[in-house]
Amino acid sequence: MASTATSSTAVGSDSSRSQAEARAAVLASLESAGSNYDSQFQRRAKDLHTNATAIAKQEAQLKEQTKVLAKESAKWQKELDKATKGLNEFGDMQNWAEVVERDFLVLEETLRLAEGGRDVESASGGSQWR
Repeated sequence: MASTATSSTAVGSDSSRSQAEARAAVLASLESAGSNYDSQFQRRAKDLHTNATAIAKQEAQLKEQTKVLAKESAKWQKELDKATKGLNEFGDMQNWAEVVERDFLVLEETLRLAEGGRDVESASGGSQWR
């Protein structure tokens, strides 16, 4: 029986060694897969941080350009207001000229009637009054 005990111990140690090797192989495989994913996630995290920095710079530039655009817009708005005021003044002047012309026509007609209703050529260049 001594040989049976020796052979079962040898089989047990071979089995233990096979299990240890299998366990080591599985652990090595898992570690390899884990490190692959770990490096991918680290690379992605680094990219995210780099992109966040670039976006922050672009955001600051955009804010600055928006301020410049707002100043330019205000400048153009002032010019537009000046032009609008000028056009309004021109319209006011045109209305004033029309009122003065009507007053002259009334004055002309009054003078014509005061002179006895004769045909008089209009001083404003219009047709003769009859």
